[in-house]
Amino acid sequence: MADTTWKAHTEHGDISTKEKNDLPESVFAFPKQRKEPLTDAEHVRNALARFDQVEDVSDEDRDQAFANIKKAAEHYGINVEEKSWRDLDKKPHTKNAAH
Repeated sequence: MADTTWKAHTEHGDISTKEKNDLPESVFAFPKQRKEPLTDAEHVRNALARFDQVEDVSDEDRDQAFANIKKAAEHYGINVEEKSWRDLDKKPHTKNAAH
């Protein structure tokens, strides 16, 4: 498993472009690319849902991003059952509260 770089940050909710630019790399799933901020539970869920839509990243970047997402998910109390990002397209990654 890849090393994580994610660290909790106090920003929550919608993040404007300027605010996103001011965030430290450590809050992003993909820190080098500054993609998918993980600043709260909703952003973690969005990062999981959009994981396969992130372009121009290597498998190593995806390994690190998934490790970061798992760490953030644990911090925000989100259960992620997948062991690898390669498992994300095989089944829903979070339980649907509507069911």
